[in-house]
Formats: sequence, C-alpha cells, structure tokens
Amino acid sequence: METIADYQAALNFIHGRPRFKKRPTLERMAAFLAALGYPEQGLPIIHVAGTNGKGSVVAMTRAMLAQSGLTVATFTSPFITRFNERIAIDGQPISDADLVKYTRQLVPVVEALDAARPEGGPVEFEIDLAIALLYFQDRQPDAVILEVGIGGKWDSTNVVTAPVATAIVTVGYDHMAILGDTLAEIAAQKAGIIKPGRPVISGRLPAAAQEVVDQQAAKLGSPQLKFGRDFTVSNQTPGALYPKLAYRGPGLGHFGARLGLAGAYQVENAAVALALTTTFLEETARPLQAAALKQGLATASWPGRMEVVNSEPLMLLDGAHNLPGVQALVKTIEAEFADRQVYLLVGILADKQAELMLGELASLKNAHLYLTPFAGPSASRPSADLSALAAGIQTRYPMAAVADWRLGLYKITQEAGADDVILITGSLYFVSEARNYLEN
Repeated sequence: METIADYQAALNFIHGRPRFKKRPTLERMAAFLAALGYPEQGLPIIHVAGTNGKGSVVAMTRAMLAQSGLTVATFTSPFITRFNERIAIDGQPISDADLVKYTRQLVPVVEALDAARPEGGPVEFEIDLAIALLYFQDRQPDAVILEVGIGGKWDSTNVVTAPVATAIVTVGYDHMAILGDTLAEIAAQKAGIIKPGRPVISGRLPAAAQEVVDQQAAKLGSPQLKFGRDFTVSNQTPGALYPKLAYRGPGLGHFGARLGLAGAYQVENAAVALALTTTFLEETARPLQAAALKQGLATASWPGRMEVVNSEPLMLLDGAHNLPGVQALVKTIEAEFADRQVYLLVGILADKQAELMLGELASLKNAHLYLTPFAGPSASRPSADLSALAAGIQTRYPMAAVADWRLGLYKITQEAGADDVILITGSLYFVSEARNYLEN
C-alpha cells in the first residue's frame, strides 16, 4: 500500500491519478463513496453549475450565508494559490495535516478499486471530491456548496441525490469536445444536476438553453426560480468598478446592495446568488435577514476575478478563460474604462477558442494587447500560440508578442501611465501563475 508520509506525498498521490477515463459515468464515483460509507449523505448541499460565473456565485452565496450565522463549506476548482483552497470551511482552506489525514484514509479504498474495476479506480477529481466530503462529514457544516467541475450530468459532484437547491448560472460555449456543439446540448449536460422536487435557480440563459432547463425541471417536478421572471436585477451605478444593484425576488421585495466583487457582469451573478441564498434559507427554515445578505455581498471576495492588486496604475487579474468570459470582460471594459487606456497581458490555453477570444479583445478601441505563453496545467494542455493567431486580426494598436510574460508585464508597467488600467487575463492557470509571482 502506498504510504502518505507528508503533505507533498499527499499531493503527489492526488495529482498522480488519471484526469479522465474514456467512458462518462457516475457509477465509479458512487462505488467510491459507497466504499467510504456514503459521506455525502445528510449534508445540506447546494449544487452550482454554469459555463461562467459559478465561482462568483459560490463566493457570494457563501459570504451571505456566513453573515447569516451559518458555517459554510465549499468545494471549488481550480485553485489560485494552493491546492487546499479547493476544500474550505468558512473561507479557511483545509489544513495540510487534514489533507494528509483524509488522503491516507482514501489510499486503501482507491487501491482496492484499482484492483477490482476493469477501468481502474477513481480519477483525480473524484479523489478531490471524496477528501472534501469526508472532511465535511466530520465537521458537519450548516451548508455545503459544491461547484461543478465540467458540465453537470456526468460531473463527479452529481452523485449527490438530494441537494437542498441547485443553480445553473450561465450556459455558453466551452468544453464543446465533452459537452456538445450546441447551446441545447451544453444545457442538457448542465441541467443534469436538477433533482426531483428540489428547487433550481436559473440565471440569464440563452433561449435554447432555457428551454432545455425548463423541460428538465418540469419533467422532474422541480420548482424553478427563473431570472427575469421570478427575480430581477439592475445595475444602479453603470461605470462603477464595484457596482450597486437593485434586486427584486421572493422573500426580499425591493433590495439594494453594493458588491465586493468588481465588474458589471457580477450584478447578474449576484442576483443568482441572492435567489439561491434565500431559497436555501427558506428550505432549511432559517430566518432571512436582509442586512446579513447586504453585508455578505459587500464582503465577498474571489481571487482572480476582476481582483484589484494595485491601485495606481489600476492593475486587475481576471480569469476570462473562455469565449463567454472574454465577452463579459469586453463589456466591462467598454462600460467602466472607456475613457482610459487599457493594457492587457493575455495568456490562453490551446484547447480554448483562442482566436475568437483574441478577436473579441482586439475589438476594443482602447486596448493595448501583449500576448504571451505560460506554463499551463500539464504537458497535454499547453498555452496557445497567440502570436501566430494575431496575424489576421485587426487592432487599433499593434499587438505585441512576449516570450516571457514577466518581461511583458515589466514593459507594460514602463509604458502605462498612472491613470491607465493594466489587466492580466485569460486562463485561470495563467492568472494563478501571475498572482503568485506578484505576491512574492
């Protein structure tokens, strides 16, 4: 049996597992949890899916529930600084010692499943989730928020059979090789998290995606709170980095709050988080306190999402890691920084729609683009060669290719004035790399 001597050995075991198997199935994860004694059962779970925005919705929901006096556990991905961030209670990542403890607990079960199953035992993400569920089972928080990894229907988190509530934040084009080529196909995957009789909150979805969600919710008898029908939101401060919203929805009536997360696109994410939070409080028979929700939204934080890391010049990190994310970022720049020069340091993974993403950024009239490679999460997922893609794209200012992003950042800081904006964006892996560099 493999020995987990310390924290590094635990990480080596986790990251040494396969990332994917050929056949999509929940049966392997179900067998894994059965062997562990069903740690997911009895946990008050909120399940969140979406192409973009689900991390922000998790962060805001967690903050509002915490301000309401609840102990809140979260399982998210990817991490920005350290692996432990993925598994947290009240915003505090699992300790190194606990990560070692629960990894050791898994090893004999994983090895037995490796030997017993023709396709082998759990993949890496399933190991991560199992550690989280064992940890949460022991700590018994008041709420557990699980963020879907990819899709929903076949995502390992979907072994949860009776969540308190679910949410589908957005549906857009990403992971098409896995989820499908149309919005309806992608929506069908995300709607897979809807459970019989359990409430589902849907954000602003394209019509084709909303139709799929409507059909699945109706089929399963799941009450749906729909953006624009059951709850609405508006941005009261267009152009402000930290917007103030006006929200109307069940249990709140007229409600206003300032957001602690920057960017106009967070207004709609906040609306989903509010509908999700009020639904959870109602379903668990807890009081709804508007002041607590207001404070939660004001204090919520989410690293790498329009995160301010310097004030003069203004420098932000934003993991706009796919085409819908870049489109949201472009709208934010047009709304909030139209009168300023914006310097963008961009790194994108090769398996994303890099050319389309670059074209969106190039459409900005005030953007100076610096294109760079970065390490990437693995040899099988390298960064895109953006300089090759840039040749046929028209921009107001010539795009610059830099072989080392650190040199590119230095060049930008030499060129940008005090009133300009510096934005490091693209892959969350790139943003994480830059964030760690800036912190040290």
